[in-house]
Amino acid sequence: MTILYLLIPLSLILLGLAVWAFFWAVKNDQFEDLEGPAHRILFDEDVNDLPLEERARRQRAARERERRDDTSDDSDTVSGR
Repeated sequence: MTILYLLIPLSLILLGLAVWAFFWAVKNDQFEDLEGPAHRILFDEDVNDLPLEERARRQRAARERERRDDTSDDSDTVSGR
């Protein structure tokens, strides 16, 4: 019975810490995007996480690859392949 004198204040302190941690998380936008991490795991790489310069470089490289593929396809049909 005397242990309750220790356990009740200890549980109230832990409850106070949990409530403080919850409000801190809400204040610092920890719950802003709840679905993003669940969807992000499905993709190998998220392009939106890249810096703008890297994203632009990859888009230019993809356009260059498409242009090369288009010209090589045209030359294959002309030569009769």
